[in-house]
Amino acid sequence: MNKNILHTEVQHFIKTYDANLSKLAFSGSPFPKVTVQELLQQIEGYRKAESKLPGWSGTDGIYYPLKLNLEQTSSETTAKYKASLFSGKAMADLTGGFGVDSYFFSEQFETVYHFEKDTELSSIATHNFKTLNRENIKTINRDAISAIEHMSFDLIYADPSRRHSTKGKVFYLRDCEPNIPDAIDYLLERCEVLMIKTSPMLDISVGIQELQHVFEIHIVAVKNDVKELIWMLKKGNSEAVTIKTRNFVGESSEKFDFEINSEAEAEIGDPEQYLYEPNAAILKSGAFNHIAQCFKLRKLHKNTHLYSTNQLIEFPGRRFKIESAVPYSKKEMRAGITFDKANVATRNFPETVSGLKKRWKITDGGDLYVFFTTGSKNQKMMLLCSKI
Repeated sequence: MNKNILHTEVQHFIKTYDANLSKLAFSGSPFPKVTVQELLQQIEGYRKAESKLPGWSGTDGIYYPLKLNLEQTSSETTAKYKASLFSGKAMADLTGGFGVDSYFFSEQFETVYHFEKDTELSSIATHNFKTLNRENIKTINRDAISAIEHMSFDLIYADPSRRHSTKGKVFYLRDCEPNIPDAIDYLLERCEVLMIKTSPMLDISVGIQELQHVFEIHIVAVKNDVKELIWMLKKGNSEAVTIKTRNFVGESSEKFDFEINSEAEAEIGDPEQYLYEPNAAILKSGAFNHIAQCFKLRKLHKNTHLYSTNQLIEFPGRRFKIESAVPYSKKEMRAGITFDKANVATRNFPETVSGLKKRWKITDGGDLYVFFTTGSKNQKMMLLCSKI
């Protein structure tokens, strides 16, 4: 960690440099004690933090790590959400990294232990916590699994790295670092609750099987993009697993919860006046029948995750008014396509979006939303909709 980066004139340069970074790379650093590579790292980090961590980017003196470390860290939105789930005396962040999760957990716990075995990253986090006036975070530059042997916590949190030193990018928990499944019993002996963050790519049934003691799974999306799966474990838990879906849009959030093994039935029917598309967190959860039953909606087909009703209701996802339903045949389509621009999507349909746009000469854009889909009697159709 080069402390010359923290000098006022360097910090000003980092925050105000607005030219292409390749230009800076070729021209070199204007500061004799700061290399151009260090400047590029700080400018890239600051620019990324402006959208991902606005509270941090707005604070003078924040030191940014390598690009990969910043990419792997939680966003301000998801970190705040995780921290809101628990409070207590002490918690351990086993994979502390840049420190964003530890920072927000420190608002809920009297003491937070930030473990990071990378010396440079641990130094950066220590500096940033001091800059942010978080005196209740203790940074420990050690491997966490062995370091907590004689400690206990209200909560242990881990975000295993999905980049294996020899296997590259991985998605299975046993391939991540640290290997949490092999350490589950050891960790649960040392905490009341174990919270694990995983890739949204992880299959939910596979995760439950690997982690065993799961009592809750939180599927967290931001602007309809699933960012994290949060697994909550208690030693010896035998209760039904609850899935909680959250989709954060601006200052509000869409919520839908259900028990994973609870039975639910969906009525199948033709499209009515309004069309409903669940948000990405719900689609990831697999709650296709639960959402229909809860909101009294008809599903267009057992494999089509679009829903309809004649009543306009509040719904955790997108809502549309169906202007017309066009059977997918040459004759009907030629008569039905009276537009050249639309937002095209497919749901349970055998052709691709790009292929359909090319065939029917549709370009992207406009206020019209077009769904190519399959109906209750396996009939292919085109739904022309306006967004509500």
